[in-house]
Amino acid sequence: MENTTVTTVLCAKVLCVQCSSLLVCDCSSQQKVLVHTDQAHCFSCGDYVRIEYSGAMTMSIPPQISAIRISRTCC
Repeated sequence: MENTTVTTVLCAKVLCVQCSSLLVCDCSSQQKVLVHTDQAHCFSCGDYVRIEYSGAMTMSIPPQISAIRISRTCC
């Protein structure tokens, strides 16, 4: 049986690395987003990342998401 889990993808530039989160700038909307992830230590400011998440985003400032998967990419 196929895995049919639907995820949303965000391509972004890392602005700030914290112990369990990244502050990123969405490449398409230029909006800052706080991304919760246990893998924050794997990334550096200036990295471009591809973030898969459930599609749920808080309405806080900045909005927040929880990453399912993150990888380096070029936007």
